[in-house]
This record gives sequence, C-alpha cells and structure tokens, in this order.
Amino acid sequence: MNRPNLDFSEGEPQTPSQQEPYRYARPARQNSSSVNNWLVAILLILVAALVLRFTNGGRDLFRNPTVEPRAVTARGDLAADETSTIELFQEASPSVVFITTKTSRLSLKNYNIYREDVPKGSGSGFIWDQDGHIVTNYHVLQGASSAEITLQDQQEYPAQLVGVAPEYDLAVLKIDAPSEKLKPLAIGVSDDLLVGQKAFAIGFPFGLDYTLTTGVISGLNREFRAAARDSSIKQAIQTDAAINPGNSGGPLLDSAGRLIGVNSAIYSDTGNSAGIGFAIPVNTVNEVVPDLIEDGVLSTPDLGIHPIAETWTITLVREGFLPRRGILFDRVFEGMGAAEVGLQPTRTTQTELILGDLIISVAGTDVKNNAELREVMKLHDVGDIVELIYLRNGEEQKTEIELKQAR
Repeated sequence: MNRPNLDFSEGEPQTPSQQEPYRYARPARQNSSSVNNWLVAILLILVAALVLRFTNGGRDLFRNPTVEPRAVTARGDLAADETSTIELFQEASPSVVFITTKTSRLSLKNYNIYREDVPKGSGSGFIWDQDGHIVTNYHVLQGASSAEITLQDQQEYPAQLVGVAPEYDLAVLKIDAPSEKLKPLAIGVSDDLLVGQKAFAIGFPFGLDYTLTTGVISGLNREFRAAARDSSIKQAIQTDAAINPGNSGGPLLDSAGRLIGVNSAIYSDTGNSAGIGFAIPVNTVNEVVPDLIEDGVLSTPDLGIHPIAETWTITLVREGFLPRRGILFDRVFEGMGAAEVGLQPTRTTQTELILGDLIISVAGTDVKNNAELREVMKLHDVGDIVELIYLRNGEEQKTEIELKQAR
C-alpha cells in the first residue's frame, strides 16, 4: 500500500490519484512570491541609492553646492622672536635627556621570595660632556636602584651613578654612548642675570617628551630647601616658565641657549606649576659637578661633630639651661678638627644630662643651627683653618680649627 503524499501548503492530504505529478505548491502562490521578491529588491535598490546620495561618506548630507571652502590667508614670515625661540629649541633639545628610574623590592611568588625592579619615577637631565656624563637633580634618583637614559633618537642606555651632592640637589650619571650622539649644553653664568630677561625650560613634564616652556627670570637670590635635610639652595633663580613634575633636573636656558640653571623646585600648593619655579644657579652647578666627576663626592669641609637636633637647643634656652642658641653636639669624630682641639660633646648618664660645648661662631659668622653651619662650610675648602668660638660652662672660648673632609 502506497503512503499518501503530504502537502503542508493547503488543505487535507491527497491520494495519488488526486495529486498533480511532482507539484508541491500551487502555481499561484509561486507567482505571487516572485512579484513580492522583485518589489523588495527594487525597494532595496532605491533605498541604497538614496543613502549613497544623501551621505556619500558624510560629505553630501545637507551640502549646499554653491558654498566653497574659505581661502587660506598667507601668514608671511615668522616673527623674529618666534624664529629665535625655534632655533634655540632645535639647537638645545638634543642635549636634553629623559631619565627613568626603578627601585628594587622583595616579592613573594609561589612561596619563593625574590627581588624585582619596579618603575619608580622619571625626570629630566642634560648632557654635560662627550664622555657621557649626565647632570640631573639628586631627588630624581633618590631611593632608586637603577636608572636609564633616553636620548633624542629614542635610544636607551643604562646609567651608572657617578656621584651625588644632596645638599645641592645635584647628581651625575654616566652612559656609554657614541660621542657623536652626545652634544653638551653650552654653559653660561648666573651672577650677571637680570630680572626680566627671557628664560627657557626644556624637559619632560609628566613624561611628555621634549616640552619647551618660556618665561622670564622673575626673581634672583631666592632660597629653597634642598633634598638633604638641614640644607638649602642659596642664590636660586626664580622663573615663571612653567616647571612641573618631570621637569626636575632639566636645563634652564638664557636667550643665547646657554645653561643658566638646573630646574629643581616649584612653589605650589598642588605640586603643579603655579608660575613660580626655582633653578639651581649654573655657577653652583659648575663648581659641584667637576668634583662629583672627579671624586664621586664633594670636597666638603667639616668640623667633625654630630649636631644635636635644634629643637633640643631651643628647649634648653627656653628653660634657662643655655644662655643663647648655638650648636650642641653629642659626638666628635676621631681624627677630625673638633677632636684635635678638644671640644667636649653633650652626654647623658642614667640620671642627668651633662651639657657640652655650645658652638656659637665659625669663621667669623654666628651660627644657631646646623643649617647655618653648612652654609659657612660651603664658603671654605678642606684644609682651611678658621676661628671657632664656643661656650663652655657659660664662658666664651676661642680656638682655631682645621676643616677636614666630611665623613
């Protein structure tokens, strides 16, 4: 028995005798579908044409064919001061470098302790000579375990630490780069600067490479605290050229493109530029850097004492135990000047404080704290013999003392 053919197009199942051969749908249904398909195709073509006409990549939509682009106005030559600024930047920027630092830390992974280097910070610097010495701020490197220098051609070099002078916020690095890639900055002077003359800063604020900011020298003989405790930078240059985080260690230039200072600090409540930046004067830089290159440390004269915190002295004066402010110390170092002249330190027993000598004057300058003593030391050299005035049991004593290299 044959099974009936099933047609889901319409009606009930038909027997073989009722069904037309091989027809599975009504011819009328087929014709209607073809017409609909053609209509849909034509409609799609029309829609596509309209879309292309009105969009045309977004250029012809609502376009008025009668409106043309405005004519470009010729600008003429650059102004003289623009040209000089551009030339200054092009001449000086190859001497400026980008410094990135890493710090080493202990990490734990899979129950193993290992040491790894992680990014710490970045700053600016500049090429000092063709031997590969790079000058920057001490605080750019402070706490870092390694540093890397990027030159203008984007070539990176590992840096070796040559020397640091925290009391001047200066440091020197060295890279092994071809001499033809090392273009030292021209060196100027800072003792003939005038308020109002132009100043230019080049650096990497917030990591933005080779940023030029311009301004004027807005103040001279400023003072700001250095990276080292109890030390300050004297005769600093103040500028309104924008100095931001990342500019530290970069050069401050005069209009001749000469180095006049090293950008180091800003006066700001937020940490960003507020129009008052400070630079270490180039005269100081030119004295400190050669010592760091030669010896790795500064030739730093010292009395050979370990000062007690100034707050103790102030308290003792206020309570009447000392007649005036000066420098108390709790240690003298063997082989240094203080030990040789027999200065007596302040010391304690289980029951009492025994006051030692109170230094009140060095080399003819009154000193009330260690910061003032440091400033006096900056004016002298190792080997100098200076007058020292101190109080012992309330009585003034004078002696001469030899300044020796600080330890």
